[in-house]
Amino acid sequence: MDTTPAPLSRLQTLPSWLLGRAAALGHRLVGEQLAEEGVRMPHHAVLCGIAELGPIAQAELSRIVRIDPKDMVTVLNELQAKKLISRTRDPRDARKNALALTAGGRALLRRLEELGDQANEALLAPLTPDERKQLSALLARLIITK
Repeated sequence: MDTTPAPLSRLQTLPSWLLGRAAALGHRLVGEQLAEEGVRMPHHAVLCGIAELGPIAQAELSRIVRIDPKDMVTVLNELQAKKLISRTRDPRDARKNALALTAGGRALLRRLEELGDQANEALLAPLTPDERKQLSALLARLIITK
């Protein structure tokens, strides 16, 4: 009698597979919430980065939020068209633009934070508060050490 587990049974026990599925679920839940405000995840990442680090140069922000510079141009153009960010000359280097949030960008980011919290609450609903803290701590250890 063959006692080898079925391929999916084995696959579904791999931490890498489980993390990937959890990440996909988290992205879907957050993406659906952000879409309510007409925003995609790269928009949210850029708004968060500017809010925390701004005014900031476009190239620096691209590196920090890990968005390809070519894609960053599109994201920034979309945010600027919606009057959510401003581009001004960087006082430290006139060849660069400094990015900052507008009042509308700050207001939208506050709404997006609430929507993101709702999505993360749905994602983590099966876990107790202590399990949520433990999961976050363990995931942070995995990604910070790499």
